[in-house]
Order: sequence, then structure tokens, then C-alpha cells
Amino acid sequence: MATKNITIRMDEDLKKHAEQVFKDMGLNMTTAITIFTKAVVLQKRIPFEITADPFYRLANQEHLRKSITDLDHHHGQSHDLIEGQNE
Repeated sequence: MATKNITIRMDEDLKKHAEQVFKDMGLNMTTAITIFTKAVVLQKRIPFEITADPFYRLANQEHLRKSITDLDHHHGQSHDLIEGQNE
């Protein structure tokens, strides 16, 4: 089977971290990407769930816009940012 080269662009830090993880698994970047691509072809889907950050859901964005409008019209209540417990 003939092989072809591909070129991809990736954040430098992401590439460095990924290469280290793959190395720890005994793989290199080419082998890892090949495994991913073979899984896509075999399963005819991305082999893991891809989800969006719930912050960007339409309902949340509408709620935020309404809250901003309320604050602009002196309705509602502003408060200081509350940092999460895990931060």
C-alpha cells in the first residue's frame, strides 16, 4: 500500500504535549494519527464524543443577553465574580 504525507497545523504546545503522551504509550505522532484515522474509517464516525461548552448553548446566551439588558435598565442585581472551588 502506498503512503502519502500530510501536513497539519497545530498549536506548538499541544503538539509537544501530545508527542510526550504518545511517547509514554510507545507511539509516535504518525502512528497515533493513523490509529485515529483508521478508527474513523472503520466506525464511520469520530471515535469519541465531541461536545460543546454549555456556556455557548443558545439558551444560556439568551439568558445572558436578557440579564445584561436588565442590568442596563437598572433591573436585576449585579454581584462580584464568584470563583469556583476547584480554581
